[in-house]
Amino acid sequence: MAEFLLIHGSCHGAWCWRDVLPALRAHGHGVRAIDLPGHGDDTTPADQVTLEAWADAILAAIETPVVLVGHSMAGFAIAAAAEKAPEKIARLVFLCAYLPRDGVSLVEMRREAPYQPLMHAIDKSADGKSFTIRDDCLREVFYHDCPEDTLAFARARLCAQVIAPQATEIRLGAAFDSVAKSYVVCTDDRTIPPEYQRQMSAGLAASDVVEMECSHSPFFADPEGVARHLHNLAAT
Repeated sequence: MAEFLLIHGSCHGAWCWRDVLPALRAHGHGVRAIDLPGHGDDTTPADQVTLEAWADAILAAIETPVVLVGHSMAGFAIAAAAEKAPEKIARLVFLCAYLPRDGVSLVEMRREAPYQPLMHAIDKSADGKSFTIRDDCLREVFYHDCPEDTLAFARARLCAQVIAPQATEIRLGAAFDSVAKSYVVCTDDRTIPPEYQRQMSAGLAASDVVEMECSHSPFFADPEGVARHLHNLAAT
Protein backbone atom coordinates (compact mmCIF):
# COMPACT_ATOMS: atom_id res chain seq x y z
CA MET A 1 0.00 0.00 0.00
CA ALA A 2 1.05 3.60 -0.58
CA GLU A 3 1.68 6.59 1.64
CA PHE A 4 -0.21 9.71 0.55
CA LEU A 5 0.34 13.34 1.43
CA LEU A 6 -2.53 15.65 0.46
CA ILE A 7 -2.00 19.36 -0.23
CA HIS A 8 -4.86 21.86 -0.43
CA GLY A 9 -5.45 24.74 -2.82
CA SER A 10 -6.09 28.48 -2.52
CA CYS A 11 -7.83 29.75 0.63
CA HIS A 12 -8.22 26.18 1.95
CA GLY A 13 -6.32 24.04 4.46
CA ALA A 14 -5.84 20.43 5.47
CA TRP A 15 -9.47 20.51 6.62
CA CYS A 16 -10.75 20.17 3.05
CA TRP A 17 -9.54 16.54 2.93
CA ARG A 18 -11.85 15.59 5.83
CA ASP A 19 -13.77 12.97 3.84
CA VAL A 20 -10.94 11.70 1.63
CA LEU A 21 -8.69 10.71 4.55
CA PRO A 22 -10.94 7.90 5.85
CA ALA A 23 -11.82 6.84 2.30
CA LEU A 24 -8.15 6.33 1.42
CA ARG A 25 -7.48 4.55 4.70
CA ALA A 26 -10.32 2.18 3.85
CA HIS A 27 -8.26 1.16 0.80
CA GLY A 28 -5.41 0.27 3.15
CA HIS A 29 -3.22 3.32 2.51
CA GLY A 30 -1.42 5.62 4.90
CA VAL A 31 -2.50 9.22 4.38
CA ARG A 32 -1.95 12.65 5.91
CA ALA A 33 -2.89 16.21 4.98
CA ILE A 34 -1.02 19.36 6.01
CA ASP A 35 -1.61 23.09 6.10
CA LEU A 36 0.69 25.04 3.82
CA PRO A 37 2.32 28.12 5.39
CA GLY A 38 -0.28 30.84 5.77
CA HIS A 39 -3.27 28.48 5.68
CA GLY A 40 -5.43 26.59 8.15
CA ASP A 41 -3.83 26.50 11.57
CA ASP A 42 -0.42 27.63 10.27
CA THR A 43 0.41 31.14 11.48
CA THR A 44 3.32 32.00 9.19
CA PRO A 45 3.27 35.80 8.63
CA ALA A 46 2.05 36.80 5.18
CA ASP A 47 5.39 38.32 4.17
CA GLN A 48 7.05 34.94 4.76
CA VAL A 49 4.57 32.94 2.68
CA THR A 50 6.51 32.00 -0.45
CA LEU A 51 6.51 29.24 -3.03
CA GLU A 52 9.77 27.97 -1.57
CA ALA A 53 8.28 27.95 1.94
CA TRP A 54 5.43 25.81 0.64
CA ALA A 55 7.86 23.34 -0.92
CA ASP A 56 9.93 23.20 2.26
CA ALA A 57 6.84 22.57 4.41
CA ILE A 58 5.83 19.68 2.17
CA LEU A 59 9.28 18.11 2.25
CA ALA A 60 9.52 18.52 6.03
CA ALA A 61 6.34 16.43 6.34
CA ILE A 62 7.73 13.50 4.33
CA GLU A 63 9.63 10.71 6.08
CA THR A 64 9.28 7.96 3.48
CA PRO A 65 8.45 8.46 -0.23
CA VAL A 66 4.84 9.50 -0.78
CA VAL A 67 2.27 9.88 -3.49
CA LEU A 68 2.00 13.65 -3.31
CA VAL A 69 -1.41 15.03 -4.26
CA GLY A 70 -1.93 18.70 -5.01
CA HIS A 71 -5.28 20.41 -5.53
CA SER A 72 -5.63 23.54 -7.67
CA MET A 73 -2.81 26.02 -6.86
CA ALA A 74 -0.97 23.25 -4.98
CA GLY A 75 0.11 21.91 -8.34
CA PHE A 76 2.85 24.54 -8.07
CA ALA A 77 3.67 23.64 -4.47
CA ILE A 78 4.06 19.92 -5.17
CA ALA A 79 6.07 20.58 -8.33
CA ALA A 80 8.46 22.85 -6.42
CA ALA A 81 8.87 20.15 -3.77
CA ALA A 82 9.61 17.53 -6.44
CA GLU A 83 12.27 19.74 -7.99
CA LYS A 84 14.02 20.11 -4.62
CA ALA A 85 13.83 16.46 -3.50
CA PRO A 86 12.50 14.04 -6.12
CA GLU A 87 13.69 11.07 -4.08
CA LYS A 88 10.96 11.81 -1.52
CA ILE A 89 8.14 11.49 -4.02
CA ALA A 90 6.89 8.28 -5.62
CA ARG A 91 4.31 10.05 -7.78
CA LEU A 92 2.77 13.49 -8.21
CA VAL A 93 -1.00 13.65 -8.66
CA PHE A 94 -2.50 16.91 -9.90
CA LEU A 95 -6.13 17.06 -8.78
CA CYS A 96 -7.82 19.66 -11.03
CA ALA A 97 -4.58 21.53 -10.44
CA TYR A 98 -2.14 23.71 -12.29
CA LEU A 99 0.56 21.53 -13.84
CA PRO A 100 3.40 24.06 -14.10
CA ARG A 101 6.06 24.68 -16.68
CA ASP A 102 9.55 25.99 -16.03
CA GLY A 103 9.79 29.77 -15.88
CA VAL A 104 6.04 30.45 -15.63
CA SER A 105 4.00 31.63 -12.63
CA LEU A 106 0.57 30.42 -11.60
CA VAL A 107 -0.83 33.86 -12.38
CA GLU A 108 0.52 33.59 -15.92
CA MET A 109 -0.89 30.09 -16.35
CA ARG A 110 -4.31 31.17 -15.13
CA ARG A 111 -4.35 33.90 -17.78
CA GLU A 112 -3.62 31.27 -20.45
CA ALA A 113 -6.92 29.51 -19.78
CA PRO A 114 -9.63 29.97 -22.45
CA TYR A 115 -11.83 31.84 -19.95
CA GLN A 116 -11.65 33.10 -16.36
CA PRO A 117 -14.58 31.71 -14.31
CA LEU A 118 -13.10 32.70 -10.94
CA MET A 119 -12.17 36.33 -11.48
CA HIS A 120 -15.60 37.83 -10.80
CA ALA A 121 -15.58 36.10 -7.39
CA ILE A 122 -12.25 37.47 -6.16
CA ASP A 123 -11.94 40.37 -3.71
CA LYS A 124 -8.40 41.75 -3.43
CA SER A 125 -7.20 43.21 -0.17
CA ALA A 126 -6.64 46.96 0.09
CA ASP A 127 -2.87 46.49 -0.15
CA GLY A 128 -3.20 44.17 -3.16
CA LYS A 129 -1.18 41.41 -1.47
CA SER A 130 -3.94 38.85 -0.90
CA PHE A 131 -7.43 37.92 -1.98
CA THR A 132 -10.56 36.24 -0.67
CA ILE A 133 -13.56 34.71 -2.43
CA ARG A 134 -16.81 36.67 -2.23
CA ASP A 135 -19.22 34.91 0.08
CA ASP A 136 -22.08 35.08 -2.41
CA CYS A 137 -19.92 33.30 -5.01
CA LEU A 138 -18.55 30.46 -2.88
CA ARG A 139 -21.11 27.84 -3.80
CA GLU A 140 -21.04 28.80 -7.48
CA VAL A 141 -17.26 28.59 -7.97
CA PHE A 142 -16.22 25.93 -5.46
CA TYR A 143 -19.07 23.85 -4.06
CA HIS A 144 -22.09 23.81 -6.38
CA ASP A 145 -22.42 19.99 -6.37
CA CYS A 146 -21.30 19.36 -2.79
CA PRO A 147 -23.42 18.23 0.19
CA GLU A 148 -25.55 20.90 1.86
CA ASP A 149 -23.33 21.20 4.94
CA THR A 150 -20.22 21.93 2.87
CA LEU A 151 -20.69 25.66 2.52
CA ALA A 152 -21.05 26.31 6.25
CA PHE A 153 -18.14 23.99 7.04
CA ALA A 154 -15.88 25.73 4.50
CA ARG A 155 -17.04 29.28 5.20
CA ALA A 156 -15.89 28.96 8.81
CA ARG A 157 -12.39 27.86 7.71
CA LEU A 158 -11.50 29.61 4.44
CA CYS A 159 -8.66 32.11 4.70
CA ALA A 160 -7.19 34.97 2.70
CA GLN A 161 -4.81 33.84 -0.03
CA VAL A 162 -1.40 35.52 -0.26
CA ILE A 163 -0.71 36.36 -3.90
CA ALA A 164 3.12 36.44 -3.92
CA PRO A 165 3.68 32.65 -4.28
CA GLN A 166 1.20 32.55 -7.15
CA ALA A 167 3.04 35.38 -8.90
CA THR A 168 6.42 33.63 -8.53
CA GLU A 169 7.95 32.02 -11.62
CA ILE A 170 8.70 28.39 -10.84
CA ARG A 171 12.02 26.80 -11.76
CA LEU A 172 11.76 23.19 -12.88
CA GLY A 173 14.27 20.87 -14.47
CA ALA A 174 15.45 17.28 -14.61
CA ALA A 175 14.49 16.53 -11.01
CA PHE A 176 10.83 17.42 -11.58
CA ASP A 177 10.85 15.66 -14.94
CA SER A 178 12.07 12.44 -13.31
CA VAL A 179 9.02 12.04 -11.07
CA ALA A 180 5.98 10.06 -12.29
CA LYS A 181 2.90 12.23 -12.76
CA SER A 182 -0.86 11.75 -12.98
CA TYR A 183 -3.74 14.14 -13.48
CA VAL A 184 -7.40 14.09 -12.41
CA VAL A 185 -9.59 16.31 -14.58
CA CYS A 186 -12.83 17.59 -13.04
CA THR A 187 -15.27 18.03 -15.89
CA ASP A 188 -17.73 20.38 -14.13
CA ASP A 189 -15.03 22.61 -12.67
CA ARG A 190 -16.09 26.27 -12.43
CA THR A 191 -12.71 27.54 -11.22
CA ILE A 192 -10.15 26.02 -13.60
CA PRO A 193 -11.75 25.33 -16.99
CA PRO A 194 -11.84 21.58 -17.77
CA GLU A 195 -10.57 22.36 -21.27
CA TYR A 196 -7.47 23.91 -19.74
CA GLN A 197 -7.00 20.94 -17.41
CA ARG A 198 -6.97 18.65 -20.44
CA GLN A 199 -4.49 20.97 -22.16
CA MET A 200 -2.14 20.95 -19.16
CA SER A 201 -2.26 17.16 -18.84
CA ALA A 202 -1.95 16.44 -22.57
CA GLY A 203 1.71 15.47 -22.28
CA LEU A 204 1.03 12.65 -19.80
CA ALA A 205 0.35 9.05 -20.74
CA ALA A 206 -3.33 8.30 -21.30
CA SER A 207 -3.25 5.84 -18.40
CA ASP A 208 -2.13 8.66 -16.10
CA VAL A 209 -5.11 10.93 -16.82
CA VAL A 210 -8.57 10.25 -15.42
CA GLU A 211 -11.74 12.33 -15.34
CA MET A 212 -14.36 12.93 -12.66
CA GLU A 213 -17.75 14.49 -13.36
CA CYS A 214 -17.69 16.99 -10.52
CA SER A 215 -16.81 20.50 -9.39
CA HIS A 216 -13.54 22.08 -8.30
CA SER A 217 -14.05 20.46 -4.87
CA PRO A 218 -14.05 16.71 -5.59
CA PHE A 219 -12.91 16.04 -2.02
CA PHE A 220 -16.40 17.11 -0.88
CA ALA A 221 -18.45 16.28 -3.99
CA ASP A 222 -17.16 12.71 -4.36
CA PRO A 223 -14.57 11.75 -1.74
CA GLU A 224 -15.01 8.03 -2.41
CA GLY A 225 -14.35 8.66 -6.09
CA VAL A 226 -11.22 10.68 -5.30
CA ALA A 227 -9.96 7.87 -3.08
CA ARG A 228 -10.68 5.26 -5.73
CA HIS A 229 -8.83 7.18 -8.42
CA LEU A 230 -5.86 7.85 -6.14
CA HIS A 231 -5.76 4.18 -5.16
CA ASN A 232 -5.68 3.16 -8.82
CA LEU A 233 -3.12 5.77 -9.84
CA ALA A 234 -0.81 4.80 -7.00
CA ALA A 235 -0.71 1.28 -8.45
CA THR A 236 0.17 2.49 -11.96
